[in-house]
Amino acid sequence: MGSGWGAGGNPFRITTRRQSAMEESSRPTPAGHSGLSHDAGQLPLSGSDDRLRVGISSCLLGNKVRFDGGHKHDPYITGTLGQYMDFVPVCPEVECGMPIPREALRLVGDPANPRLVTVKGYEDWTERMCAFALRRVEQLAAERLDGFIFKRASPSSGMERVKVYADHDPRDVPEGAGRINLGPPQEKGVGLFARAFMDRFPLLPTEEEGRLNDPRLRENFIERLFVMRRWRALAEAGMTRGGLVDFHTRHKLLLMSHSVEHYRSLGRLVAHAAAHAPEDLARDYLTGLMDGLRLPATTAKHANVLQHCMGYFKRVLTPDEKLEMLEVIQRYRKLQVPLVVPVTLLNHYVRKYGEPYLAGQFYLNPHPVELKLRNHA
Repeated sequence: MGSGWGAGGNPFRITTRRQSAMEESSRPTPAGHSGLSHDAGQLPLSGSDDRLRVGISSCLLGNKVRFDGGHKHDPYITGTLGQYMDFVPVCPEVECGMPIPREALRLVGDPANPRLVTVKGYEDWTERMCAFALRRVEQLAAERLDGFIFKRASPSSGMERVKVYADHDPRDVPEGAGRINLGPPQEKGVGLFARAFMDRFPLLPTEEEGRLNDPRLRENFIERLFVMRRWRALAEAGMTRGGLVDFHTRHKLLLMSHSVEHYRSLGRLVAHAAAHAPEDLARDYLTGLMDGLRLPATTAKHANVLQHCMGYFKRVLTPDEKLEMLEVIQRYRKLQVPLVVPVTLLNHYVRKYGEPYLAGQFYLNPHPVELKLRNHA
């Protein structure tokens, strides 16, 4: 295969949005081969065909690595998501060389470029943590992760809104002077390891365990994980032009439920695939895809996709079936039933009437139904 598309490449060597989404393959390009053929690479229909590989803050698995010797075990992650995921645990603080137990840490100074210090002794771990983080993310590149779940509010692993305190050494306060009020911390920081990871892999889905309690954020994150897994499978099997067309075709309605603009722009990109170098095409497609899927899939967007799906049955649905479908979509639009209701009815009609295009759409089966991600209102 051509440069950037071979089965031996790493599809996630991404340090900025404008750099290649994949490692260059170590295989030489066969003479006369463009790197893209018209052989369609087939994708599995169900998102549950392969287990996801997800990085995670170690304490969330129940590992006793916290500063106080405890953990932050999350039963939903290990019990429910763990049925479909293999976890790669990371504790930046312990792996950086800190003991268990240890003095608590905090971010101080400029939220855009904070320092990592211990709370009482004010020992500065910034350089050591940053050096570790750069080494660790390169090691994680070999793990071929589909995403990462971070520990909320952690000065090393928090993904967003981490507290950043005024840069004031408590040892400078005279004994007996009491506590100096420097005002509330700014909740604008990012953990040092989390920042290094997201800078290195800006297209990988990331989320914090606390935000997974929000049904819509949870569905969005897990949906993106399965899309990334399918992309990786396509890339590792050997990307072809036909394979990319098949991938895009089967994700069209899913993408439309998030962003019609991205749906259209990626359609144009794929339609003119032959005009792009393989590595540029892969980078631009994956960037646009993940940017689009980050946008929330609203009730109105879903209703639009559902009605679009109805169009494929206009010649086969009976009047009663058509009325039932319209009523269910309207009830969903009014938040009277969850998304799983109209989607289940559509899947029934797909099977009943053998509709081939919709049968291949990941929108109707984006992730295992056992996760119940579309059961919320």
